[in-house]
Amino acid sequence: MARNLTLLTDLYELTMMQGYFYEKDRNESVIFDAFYRTNPDGNGFAVCAGLEQVIDLLNNLRFEEDDISYLRSTGLFKEEFLAYLADFKFTGNVYAIPEATYMFPREPIVKVIAPIMEAQLVETALLNIINHQCLIATKAYRIVHAAQGDGVMEFGLRRAQGPDAGIYGARAAIIAGCVGTSNVLTGQLFDVPVMGTHAHSWIMSFPDEYTAFCSYARLYPDACTLLVDTYDTLRSGVPNAIKTFDQMKKEGIKLTSYGIRLDSGDLAYLSKKARKMLDDAGYTDAKICASNDLDEYLIASLKDQKAAINSWGVGTNLITSKDNPSFGGVYKLAAIKSKETGHFVPKIKLSENAEKITNPGNKTIYRFYDNETGKIIADLICFADEVIDDSKDYVLFDPVETWKKTRLEGGTYHVKELMVKVFSHGECVYKSPTVKELQKKFKEELETLYDETKRLQNPHRVHVDLSKALWDTKQKLLDEYHAI
Repeated sequence: MARNLTLLTDLYELTMMQGYFYEKDRNESVIFDAFYRTNPDGNGFAVCAGLEQVIDLLNNLRFEEDDISYLRSTGLFKEEFLAYLADFKFTGNVYAIPEATYMFPREPIVKVIAPIMEAQLVETALLNIINHQCLIATKAYRIVHAAQGDGVMEFGLRRAQGPDAGIYGARAAIIAGCVGTSNVLTGQLFDVPVMGTHAHSWIMSFPDEYTAFCSYARLYPDACTLLVDTYDTLRSGVPNAIKTFDQMKKEGIKLTSYGIRLDSGDLAYLSKKARKMLDDAGYTDAKICASNDLDEYLIASLKDQKAAINSWGVGTNLITSKDNPSFGGVYKLAAIKSKETGHFVPKIKLSENAEKITNPGNKTIYRFYDNETGKIIADLICFADEVIDDSKDYVLFDPVETWKKTRLEGGTYHVKELMVKVFSHGECVYKSPTVKELQKKFKEELETLYDETKRLQNPHRVHVDLSKALWDTKQKLLDEYHAI
C-alpha cells in the first residue's frame, strides 16, 4: 500500500538534518542499526515482521510541496535547506533480517548504510513499523503456540489503536500462524483468509433465537458458526443450534463447515457440556469456537482443563499485545565512513547500563545449526566482511562471561547468514514474499528451535555471541573511552 510517510517522523530528525546540512558533510556515509534489547512477554525469541512496509516507506520517501510549505510555516527551517528537501530521495543500502524469521535481542533487524541525513530521517518511521509488527507477530506466536494446533482467528480490529494498527497487526498475526482475520481490508490488501461469525445483535433482531440461526445457516452453509450465548447457552443456544442443524438436513442444505461459538461464561464447563450435546445429536464434526478476552495463558489453562474447544477467536489481547504493549526497538549509529581511508570507523554508545552499550561497526549475523538435529546452536554477530567456514572448527564464547566456550567441530554444523540485501544505492533489490508464503516459512523456521526455547514460561535462552574480532574492537573502544 504505497503511501508517502516522509513526515511521519519526530521533529528532531528534521532539525538534526538541517544541522548536518549546515554543520557537517551532508554526504557523509554512516551505518545505523535497528535492534531490540529484550524479548517481549518473556518469550524465548521475537518474530521479525514489517519489512515490506519499511520497503514501501523508503520507496516513497520524498517531500511534496505541501510538506515543504508546512515545514516553512514552523519557522524552524532555512530556505536553502528546504530547497534541498525538494529533491530529496533515499539513495542508500539496506540489509535486514527477512520477515518470518525468529530473532534474538541485540541482533540488527535492519541495517541502514546511507548519507547521514537520509539515515537519520528514516529512524522514526522505520522503528514505528518494525516495533509494532514484531510485537504483534510475537504475541500471535505465543497464542498460536498455546492453542496446540487448533486454529486461531485474529478478531481484534475494533480494539486496535487505530486503523493502521488493526490492518498491519492482523498482517503480523497471520505471519505468526493465525489462520485468518476478521479484518476485511487486511484480507483484501494481503490476500489472507477473512473469517467471522455473527454478533448478538443478529440474534436479537429476530423474533427468536431459532429463527435467527436458521436464517444464518441458509445464507452461509459453508461457514455456519452460531453464537449460542445471547440468552442461555445450554438451555437455549446449543439446543437451538442443534435444531437448526437438523432443519438444514431436512431442507437438503449441507453444512460443510459448521459449529457453535461461546463468548461468555465458564468456557471449560460450557464447552464440555456443549460437546456432549452436539455429539449425542450426531454432530461430532461440529466445531466449538471460543472467544471472550482470550490470551495465551487462558488458552493454555483451558487446554489443561480439557476444554472441548478446537477453534479460538482472539481479539484485544492479541492486537494490542495488552500485557506487553511495546517492543522497545532502537536505532543506533554504528559506524562512520572515513574520508581518508574510505573504510567505516566503528562507533560505540556507552551507558551506565551494560545492556545499553551498543555493538560497533558494520555487522551481520550468522546462525549456527547442528547437522545431526537441524536445530539452532547459537547466533553470532560479527563484522560484515567475516566469513565462517563451517568445514573448520569454530569456537563460540559468551561475550560477557568469556570463559564459557563451545568448540564446534568442522563438518558437524552449518551456518546461514541471516541478513539479506534489500536496497542497493536507493533501489529495492528484494522481493517480499506474500503473507501466506511468510506464514509457511515461519512454521518451517520453528522446526529448527528446540521445544525448550518455544515454551511460554521460562524458555531456554539461545545464545547470541560476538565474533572475536568484534569483541576485541568493542573492548578497545571501551578502554579508549574509559582510559584513566
